[in-house]
Amino acid sequence: MTLPSPPPPGESASAQQDAGLEAEAAVVAATANDSWLKRLPIISHLRRSVGLQRGMLVAGLVLVAGLLLTALLAPLLAPYGFADTAADGTSFGTQQPPSSSHLLGTTVAGYDVLSRVIWGTRTAVAVMACAVVLSLFLGVALGLLSGYVGGWLDRILVMLADAIYAFPSLLLAIVMSIVISGGQSSAGGGILAAAISITVVFVPQYFRVIRAEVVRLKAEPFVEAAKVIGTGHRRIMGTHLLRNATRTLPLIFTLNSSEAILTLAALGFLGFGIEPTSASEWGYDLNRAMADATSGIWWTGLFPGLAIVAAVLGVTLVGESINDLNDPRLRVRRRRRAATAKEAQA
Repeated sequence: MTLPSPPPPGESASAQQDAGLEAEAAVVAATANDSWLKRLPIISHLRRSVGLQRGMLVAGLVLVAGLLLTALLAPLLAPYGFADTAADGTSFGTQQPPSSSHLLGTTVAGYDVLSRVIWGTRTAVAVMACAVVLSLFLGVALGLLSGYVGGWLDRILVMLADAIYAFPSLLLAIVMSIVISGGQSSAGGGILAAAISITVVFVPQYFRVIRAEVVRLKAEPFVEAAKVIGTGHRRIMGTHLLRNATRTLPLIFTLNSSEAILTLAALGFLGFGIEPTSASEWGYDLNRAMADATSGIWWTGLFPGLAIVAAVLGVTLVGESINDLNDPRLRVRRRRRAATAKEAQA
């Protein structure tokens, strides 16, 4: 019996890499003719995910869906209003432990903890959506313009972004909140003030990422070819550069969403958020629960804190999973391991 000669050094790794690339190309070709529904971002990522990565993505989607549904159905889910301290002419009482009438107890001000937590999802989702959308559009537009035009405009915008980065993000949010609303305001004004103050913190992040990508891409041959054939600057920026420079935004978008929730909670905890009679806010509830913790009253601070953790964890899991699935190198490596395992079993 003759044994096959071993492959030259490096050839085995190259063969495995080629097999992984072929598997990836086959997956891309198979999904190219899928319906538009299967090509939607979340659905396509679920189809491509496997193992632990799929578990992380599903867990994040469940938490995010729970957050959004709770915010949408808050009037139906909450047993009382966020500022109610009595029902049917009967006062709730202060610092009451969890019971059948108040499942999560009451606060030192007599608010129902469950109702405050449920209504707080609306405030968190509203601020998160406003802040991230505003900073996304503004940061992407400025980064695209600065990276493509260059010159004195680029230097001024970079200098402004660096100046904003010089301030701690929470301190800058506090200053902007005071400037916009005086630190306290109504529900709508407070949400808008918190969103704008968080937007100022987030814009430099989008600006610098997009600007760096545009500076790199505008020297590529396809951009030079577009200029040679007479394509206008607006079309080059909107078609050629924008589509290729925004591939890393999903991760930044989701991480900023979770950071917006934490920044809002920090503003409320420090007393620069929304008035408790105007809207429910988890950071304010944690601030009021600090004195309760030393007295053994755990329910007033535990549940708002768990709500913050669940919301931030869900958004972060979704962002990390989408970022991994958007990276072709990670998908090739994962499929390469699967192919190697099948070969070993054979």
